[in-house]
Amino acid sequence: MKKEKNNIEFCGQTIIHDDVVRDVNERMLFDETVMALAEFFKVFGDPTRLKILYALSISEMCVCDLAALLSMSQSAISHQLKVLRQTRLIKYRKDGKVVYYSLDDDHIRHVFEQGLAHVNE
Repeated sequence: MKKEKNNIEFCGQTIIHDDVVRDVNERMLFDETVMALAEFFKVFGDPTRLKILYALSISEMCVCDLAALLSMSQSAISHQLKVLRQTRLIKYRKDGKVVYYSLDDDHIRHVFEQGLAHVNE
């Protein structure tokens, strides 16, 4: 190991474990997949969307109920629901004039639960 100006160690070699680099490179995700995954996780970066996802993990709800629960306007909730729909995290069903939202599938519930378990660790 060499030392830089600030006494930070760095590796002076370009590749030490060629076999490891080759193996990981063969398994590396495609750029399109990485971008889609980044967008997926970016949605989880908003506290309001997280609250909505948590609420919907408990029960399906309409915009009015979510607005009342989160003390927000229906317009603000609708905006967040649109983002969640576009990233396929939630789905909706109509019952007459009322639209009910729920998590798209159990994968979303598991991602949320895993994140929650991690921060509560």
